[in-house]
Amino acid sequence: MVKAIQIRKTGGPSVMKWQDIDLPAPGPGEVQIKHTYVGLNYIDCYFRTGLYPLAGFPAIIGMEGAGVVEAVGPGVKNFRKGNRIAYAPTLGAYAQKRNISAASIVKVPRKVSDKEAAALMLKGTTTEYLIRRTYRVKRGDTVLFHAAAGGVGLIACQWLKHLGATVIGTVGSDAKARLAKRNGCDYPINYNKEDFHEAVMDLTNGKGVPVVYDSVGKTTFSKSLDCLRPRGVMALFGQSSGPVPKFDPGLLAAKGSLFLTRPSLMGYNGTRRELEASANALFDVVASGAVKVKVNQTYPLKDAVRAHKDLEGRKTTGSTVFRV
Repeated sequence: MVKAIQIRKTGGPSVMKWQDIDLPAPGPGEVQIKHTYVGLNYIDCYFRTGLYPLAGFPAIIGMEGAGVVEAVGPGVKNFRKGNRIAYAPTLGAYAQKRNISAASIVKVPRKVSDKEAAALMLKGTTTEYLIRRTYRVKRGDTVLFHAAAGGVGLIACQWLKHLGATVIGTVGSDAKARLAKRNGCDYPINYNKEDFHEAVMDLTNGKGVPVVYDSVGKTTFSKSLDCLRPRGVMALFGQSSGPVPKFDPGLLAAKGSLFLTRPSLMGYNGTRRELEASANALFDVVASGAVKVKVNQTYPLKDAVRAHKDLEGRKTTGSTVFRV
């Protein structure tokens, strides 16, 4: 039997249970993979709590993983048994083994470990689309990135520096400020000690920034808009503090003809071509040494309840993975 973390109802971390599941042979177009590592991401909490709907119960959450192909279903030509692979974002990762569409996975290059791949795929490809496609950051740009010491934040700070940007980042403690700075954040702002809007305006001589990347949501959204220069871009890609309150779109005009987008990884890497291009760009920048993966927490997969409590309690930094 295969073990997996299942949920039968939405709710707090305790709804997750380590249980046996039946796993059939891979179907047409599928491969069966044995996970070595699975990534932990805040979106997992959204599915667990019901903020993002699940198709039905029992359900297995988790959006990214890395491992080895164990079996290949009919019609699969580009993968074979023994291939090292990784994927994101495909629900169902919290399991020792799983079947998955071959169109959803990519081969992992030799210079990238399974642990790195599991920590990278969702956060790294999210960073890729945000800074190269949602708003294409140019050398000399000054950007604001919230949660700069988080999993996406640490990857983004490094990649943004590689692109030649000046990075302003918000964090929740002095320790996280030091961590963000070590990873390329030029100006970490501890929002528990200073007003990030005032700090951003001081750092930009009152001009504001061309883009704000915000995964926090409710508690940062309003002031984030105030940090933008005219025609600036607000990329709201998460809501760890809660959903943004409803507002009149006319506010965007009043604040300088701003652009607001709510992007998602599924929307940007919805085709095989997009997925491969995004993953290749990510693996290239990691292989070059410009971006280093910070896996600061590792839990056994069966301890998912504890991991979710730590994540939601803001006790984690950088990336977190499950060892399978």
